[in-house]
Amino acid sequence: MSQAPRFFQLHQVDAAALAAEAAAGLLAPAAWASPKFFYDALGSRLFDVITELPEYYPTRTESAIFAQHGAAIAAAALAATGAAPVLVDLGAGNCAKGAALFGPLAPRRYVALDISVDYLRSALADLQRRHPAVDLAGVGLDFSHRLQLPDGLVDGPALVFYPGSSIGNFDPDAALRLLREARALAGGGALLIGVDQVKPVPLLEAAYDDELGVTAAFNLNLLNHLNRLLGSDFKPRDWRHVALFNTADSRIEMHLEARAATTVRWPGAERHFAAGERMHTENSYKWAPAAFAALLRDAGFTRVQHWTDAQGWFGVWLAAG
Repeated sequence: MSQAPRFFQLHQVDAAALAAEAAAGLLAPAAWASPKFFYDALGSRLFDVITELPEYYPTRTESAIFAQHGAAIAAAALAATGAAPVLVDLGAGNCAKGAALFGPLAPRRYVALDISVDYLRSALADLQRRHPAVDLAGVGLDFSHRLQLPDGLVDGPALVFYPGSSIGNFDPDAALRLLREARALAGGGALLIGVDQVKPVPLLEAAYDDELGVTAAFNLNLLNHLNRLLGSDFKPRDWRHVALFNTADSRIEMHLEARAATTVRWPGAERHFAAGERMHTENSYKWAPAAFAALLRDAGFTRVQHWTDAQGWFGVWLAAG
């Protein structure tokens, strides 16, 4: 029987709060901007291009792991959840990765989470046409603050799916909090998560500073977004993209660096940047397998399995218990 996707908007855009957050970052002793400000319409398209770049290994490496080990991963997931689980897709975007699990998992319900339901509507409508018997729901939720769904959407053991190494955007304490919430949401089911692993620094830094300059454009476009949000007067040509691996914290950092001394103004405030001063825009933590296994245990998971590629660049983890 065909049905229509349901939608729940739990995240409401508060322009004033976003502007206040952006201004607070600019006025901090060490300036910063949240990576959420990457994702205006142009930024989202630029990120899609980044995933196609030869230097950006995570997307294709994760896909290769699923291609090679998909049957084993699905069998292990179903052993934890039981047949026909609820599939909860965190940061679902266009839903392509979640939909790829429909065949092996046969979920009775697919719950797609993204910060805006509007982005999910067309993807879920297309998905419903291809899978008319599956109950589909879209939830607009900023789960970086709290992962909690409307009552009734998860009515039994679930598989919580978080691919693409996005867990790396959370510092270890925040990652632990999210993993604990994912375990609670799974309700005795399991978590299936993609994790970027520690590897040689040149490979890591190239993935965030490609030869074509697409990642640089992605980072610099954040300034255009801040200009619209704050009424500021950033000039992207006055800044350069910097990506480096912080070995002590095991993370890639992205920054914007002032090419020369400049003052940025917006209504009611301004910030002077010295030549070479940086604004921190993103972290992407990279995990050694033993360290991530320990993090999963700290989150309360007792049964952990791990699949990786031949080079050990990326890991797909199933955690249950």
